[in-house]
Amino acid sequence: MASLDFIPQYKPEEIYSLAGKSIKFDTKADIEPYLTNLNSLTGIKKLDFSGNTIGIEASLELSKSITLHAKTLEEVNFADFFTGRLKDEIPQCLEYLLPSISQCPQLHIVNLSDNAFGLTTIEQLEKFLSEAIYLNHLILSNNGMGPFAGERIGKSLYKLSLSKSTQGQSSLKTFICGRNRLENGSINYLSIGLKNHKDLQVVKLYQNGIRPSGIKKLISQGLKFNTQLTILDLQDNTITKKSGSVLADNLPQWPELKELNVNDCLLNPKGSLDLIKSLEKTKFNKLESLKLQYNELDNDSLKILSSIISENLPVLTKLELNGNRFEEDSELIEKIQSIFEERGFGELDELDDLEELDSEDEDEDESDEEDDEEEEEEIDLNELELKLKESTTKEDKKVEDIASELEKTHI
Repeated sequence: MASLDFIPQYKPEEIYSLAGKSIKFDTKADIEPYLTNLNSLTGIKKLDFSGNTIGIEASLELSKSITLHAKTLEEVNFADFFTGRLKDEIPQCLEYLLPSISQCPQLHIVNLSDNAFGLTTIEQLEKFLSEAIYLNHLILSNNGMGPFAGERIGKSLYKLSLSKSTQGQSSLKTFICGRNRLENGSINYLSIGLKNHKDLQVVKLYQNGIRPSGIKKLISQGLKFNTQLTILDLQDNTITKKSGSVLADNLPQWPELKELNVNDCLLNPKGSLDLIKSLEKTKFNKLESLKLQYNELDNDSLKILSSIISENLPVLTKLELNGNRFEEDSELIEKIQSIFEERGFGELDELDDLEELDSEDEDEDESDEEDDEEEEEEIDLNELELKLKESTTKEDKKVEDIASELEKTHI
């Protein structure tokens, strides 16, 4: 994973960390000694409880301590924090923890990765994501979401964009949601959600089983509107020529791009060529990392790539090409290596698993250009977004009416 520029460097006295201690917090008594220490401190900006496990009673106590530090907290790391917990425990823990962190006005970074959330916690996550107007960077990877939970995450992101806009807050800047089996079933609402966060800079959706039609929609009706992107990671989804051309066509929409990762995406020779030709047409002054492993990229693409690095990719420092269809001792590879040597920076990955293209493979590429994915029903995402906006407005009005009635009752 590339270094994430949004992670601040804190002073030691600004961090309270129990990371990786494997402590089991079940009761108030279990966590109280640690919270006594935490509560005695001031100016805490980062709270890191990752690599431990917490139960319901301890979660209530921790939520109280978070409230005490609400004015200064900037980052909370709850990754790998519920190991061994029953599926009914985790939602109740989140009912205490998430509302407390959503009320911290300086809290911009939340890491909830490596927790077995899935559908059982989606209501708690939905509420949190819809209301976390101070949140700028969300890391939510390896949580067992699946497409249905992913769809609801997408809806929540859209609602969050409306809440942020209403409160005068900038949009989400980072959305990392890898290894969550999002698949195509989540893409409609995920595209809408991401599209409406105009300031998005980092999007990582690696290893999600998204198929070509899903990638096509994600880019053409979602990510192409996120013109501030600096990192786009789609590793280990399936792109092929079908959506590879869409990715290629929209690359110029991201002039700030520093990293593009499409390793293991099965672009195939034609999809790879489309992508390289797009790089040939547009100069990417900020692209530092280009990851193209295991995409059946062949000599046609390699020839163009070797000719454009000097002019079109002036700051490229990392190029990954292993697992493609050319020879390791190719003159084109030597040319790329010499460019890096002349610059004094830049490196090529180890080419220890290259694939040779024979005539039989070429025939297969011609006759079976696309994968066997079933065609999905076309849905107008503009219309879907309008309906989502209407339903969100109705929900907000209902909440306002209930609050108004409660006020009258208390008078």
